This record gives sequence, C-alpha cells and structure tokens, in this order.
Amino acid sequence: MHAFSRWVALATLVSGAAAYADAYDLQIENFGNPNAQGSTANADFQAFSRAFAATLTSTNLMPPETLGHSAFNVSAELSVVSLPGPDSVRIPTEQEGQPGSVLVPSVHVRKGLPFSVELGARVGWVEKSRMVAATGEVKWAVNEGFTYLPDIGVRAHVTQLMGVRDFSLTASGLDAGIGKQFPLGGMVTLTPYGGLDFTFVSGSSSRIAFPVDASTCAPQNQAAPRCDSTEVLLQNTASYERVRLKDNMNQRIYGGVRFIGGVLQLGAEISVTRLGNVKVDPSNPESETRGLPSIFTFNTSLGLDF
Repeated sequence: MHAFSRWVALATLVSGAAAYADAYDLQIENFGNPNAQGSTANADFQAFSRAFAATLTSTNLMPPETLGHSAFNVSAELSVVSLPGPDSVRIPTEQEGQPGSVLVPSVHVRKGLPFSVELGARVGWVEKSRMVAATGEVKWAVNEGFTYLPDIGVRAHVTQLMGVRDFSLTASGLDAGIGKQFPLGGMVTLTPYGGLDFTFVSGSSSRIAFPVDASTCAPQNQAAPRCDSTEVLLQNTASYERVRLKDNMNQRIYGGVRFIGGVLQLGAEISVTRLGNVKVDPSNPESETRGLPSIFTFNTSLGLDF
C-alpha cells in the first residue's frame, strides 16, 4: 500500500507539471472566436504572427564575410526585443497584461565551407516560456577579403517556432549585408557591418474550442439547444485564418560591429523591423488596413573561433 501511494503521488506531481504554464507561454484562444459577429480575431492573429516572427528573427550578429573553408564558430547570444503595445498588437500570453520587452538567449553554431559558403544553426529560447525557436541558415559571400573593397554577402534563413500548442509559426527570409574588416594589430580586428533582411511569415492555428455563451442556449433560453449539445459546441469551434507566406513580409534593417581578439569574438547589433499593414478583415481583398508599429532589438554575442 505504501508503494502504491508513492506511485499515486508521483503521477499527481507529473500531471501537475504537465498542466503548468509559464508567464510568457501563448494562449492563442484569447483572441476570441473569429466567427463571432464583429470579431477582429483574424486581424489580431495576423498582426501577432508577424510581430512574433520579428521577435524570433531579429538577430544576425555576423558580418557578410565567411569563416573560411575549415573554420568553426560557437557563440552565446542574447536579444532584447522591444514589443509593441496591446493597442496595436495583442500578444496573448498566460499572464495578465502584455510584456513590454522579452529576452531571447540563444546558441549559434557556424561552419565555414569552400567557395565562400557558410552553414549555421541557431537555437533560441523565449524567456519565461517553454517556447524554442530553431533556425537554419546558409550564407554566401559574393565578395570578401579584398583590400579596398567591402565584403558583400547574402544569407537565406528559416526559423520554426516549437513548444507551443494550437499554433504554428514559420519565418523564411533572405538578407543582403555589407561590411569591412579593419585590422587593429596582430590578431585583433574590428568589423562594422549592416544589411537589409526580408522575412516572409506563415502562421496557422489548430481548431480551437471556445467557451459557450450560456445566454444563447438552454436552460437560459428554453427554445435553444442544450449548452452541451453537438450543435452548440460546433458553433463555438473554429480556427483562425491562415497567415500566408506570400502575403506577409517583414522588412528589417540592421547594423552592428564585431570584435575579434585571437579566438575570442564579441559582437553588438541593433535592428529595426517594419511590420507594415494588416487587413482589418483578412478574408476580404477590399478590406481596409491598419498600420503596425516597428520592433526594435538589441543583440549581443560572445563566441569562440576555431
């Protein structure tokens, strides 16, 4: 009996941990039922998807030059993202109220390849949540290493959000950067750089069961079906309109500087992401639009070159 009680206690603890949600975990259903009369849920969902994609993709932290065909880099990075206010973009977190900023620490690994090509992978975590963003990237230096010419590179990247229920978010982009490395003596260099990044956003939700308005069903309204009837429950089940990759593009401009001393690398970067506009009624091509604010990010890195 004592052993049985211990197993029951363990099962209770595990089930309680599984139900626990951190402060910044997302609650997509807070946008409300998009089928409700006068609902702006689809527009809110689209604006949120674009803003959250910008939060996860506001980091570059590398100049356009590559590592070289045999080099390897590992960096610890931290992004401080300034989020828009709830009047412009609602971010439905577990906690009441909306955070004004969020920290996204990450680990970034890069490997140089021949022909001025570089592969990279980044894994970031959204603070106070169970959400993780995984990024894969490939960069090609169109021009690098010339004495009097700047380095120019292009980078393709894809980011997938994981660790959130009822919501899928993917951001794919292409950016072009320019920079120039300046030697400061010996193995010490300083590299200022900047660039422009175009990121396309795709977001979707699962079918969500919303709370039933008891005033619209029995027993409050005797002529209506029961509140637990299939008819009533289906009427309160819906998914948000899909945010399509081809119709949702963020534009990000960034600038930074990288310092290398021996194998040690330090970096700092700022970026501004323009979210553009969203339709008040995304299903109507003639719908009016509303403007979204820009998102500002400050990024730092500490890494090692091998």
